[in-house]
Amino acid sequence: MEKVIDESKQGESLVLEENKANTKKLFIESYGCQMNFSDSEIVASILAKEGFNTTQKLDEADLVLVNTCSIREKAEQTVRKRLEKYNAVKRHNPKMKVGVLGCMAERLKSKFLEEEKIVDLVVGPDAYKDLPNLISEVEDGRNAVNVILSKEETYGDISPVRLQSNGVTAFVSITRGCDNMCTFCVVPFTRGRERSRDPLSIVKEVNDLAAKGFKEITLLGQNVDSYLWYGGGLKKDFAKATEMQKATAVNFANLLDMVAKAQPKMRIRFSTSNPQDMTLDVIETMAKHKNICKYVHLPVQSGSDRILKKMNRLHTRAEYFELIDNIRKILPECAISQDMMTGFPTETEEDHQDTLSLMEYVKYDFGFMFAYSERPGTSAERKMEDDVPEEVKKRRLQEVIQLQREHSAYRTQQHLGKIEEILIEKESKKSDQEWSGRNTQNTMVVFPKGKYKVGDFVNVKITDCTSATLMGEAVGYSDNN
Repeated sequence: MEKVIDESKQGESLVLEENKANTKKLFIESYGCQMNFSDSEIVASILAKEGFNTTQKLDEADLVLVNTCSIREKAEQTVRKRLEKYNAVKRHNPKMKVGVLGCMAERLKSKFLEEEKIVDLVVGPDAYKDLPNLISEVEDGRNAVNVILSKEETYGDISPVRLQSNGVTAFVSITRGCDNMCTFCVVPFTRGRERSRDPLSIVKEVNDLAAKGFKEITLLGQNVDSYLWYGGGLKKDFAKATEMQKATAVNFANLLDMVAKAQPKMRIRFSTSNPQDMTLDVIETMAKHKNICKYVHLPVQSGSDRILKKMNRLHTRAEYFELIDNIRKILPECAISQDMMTGFPTETEEDHQDTLSLMEYVKYDFGFMFAYSERPGTSAERKMEDDVPEEVKKRRLQEVIQLQREHSAYRTQQHLGKIEEILIEKESKKSDQEWSGRNTQNTMVVFPKGKYKVGDFVNVKITDCTSATLMGEAVGYSDNN
């Protein structure tokens, strides 16, 4: 399966272990980024205390929540179609209540109630603690909305349930919001300003996951490299901090080091990085710890300096290359992936060729690629004409995707003949006789089951590959078990 963005990405309905004391049923479905899936775990935890067990059966739900994404128009269209499905079910179960969570809720606010008559409550990403009150309002016959953005909320005091967990991998949120005002992006408007979570609460959550048998965690944030804890408050207010606060502040490299040391046998991943904020000390910390995976997702969006400037990406092509060169120098085995956009306003063929040449320089392991879609409320929507024809956007996108497939094949071929440590996550989709897991570079590997089980670290000799998947034979347990 190619690791390219399918803009019709399906949601995932999530379920946790049943609490027999609970009598109500919650069906929750998530779309979009990993942060949304992590947020759904927080929501399920909050509602478990209100008497809700999760279910995978839509028709038996008392409450249906859809956690939404606004990053592209097609993501919102997908949610609208799901609401039509909920409406059909609600005709047979009129007591069922429907709520919209996440970025789309934050963007549209009470307008959602007017546009989608089926919707009973609308809740933004910072208001999930208010869900019990909002549900009470709905049960009293009133529609309910809370989309107030918070300057402090990180949900650090809530222990997320692990929805439909494989018991092996888990998300740990470390920051919320984003201060990088990219002209195409709605995230700063739907998730607010950057604020970081207390590092001690993060380490405590990681230790708890390790005690429960989890083998890998992913530290999550819209921009993990801007993580900064100095006792609380927004990152932008750090200049006002006391000298003591500044001296004891914890940045992302420090946090990585803390987590890696706390659980040396647990794999550590993180996402997403921002080129302008990623510093050498992060890369050096990755090199210092064997358990920090050698993989960086490093969105660039365009290879053209002119387009990068119009996007308000606060780095140049040359600065991006310098960062790539440093990663290759300090971590030669590190895999790098990208986000790439085609058809941004005013993009010319020359700009497009700059993108292709940047890709040729880096030769990413895989990527997430999409055509530009105008997002209401963004600077690009307000100030720029969406002037690149759709057929041109799509043609350029196909050229980017094709080049990425070639580079992905080039990268996977470099693994042939090597013995690599794989963490078994699940059964292979194509065969119940094979396991599936990832190497440190985040590439999927499949191999015959043999005597191994989910959660084992196994050394696998790579014997074959496609552009997205490695195949091999297990040669024994790794030292990490």
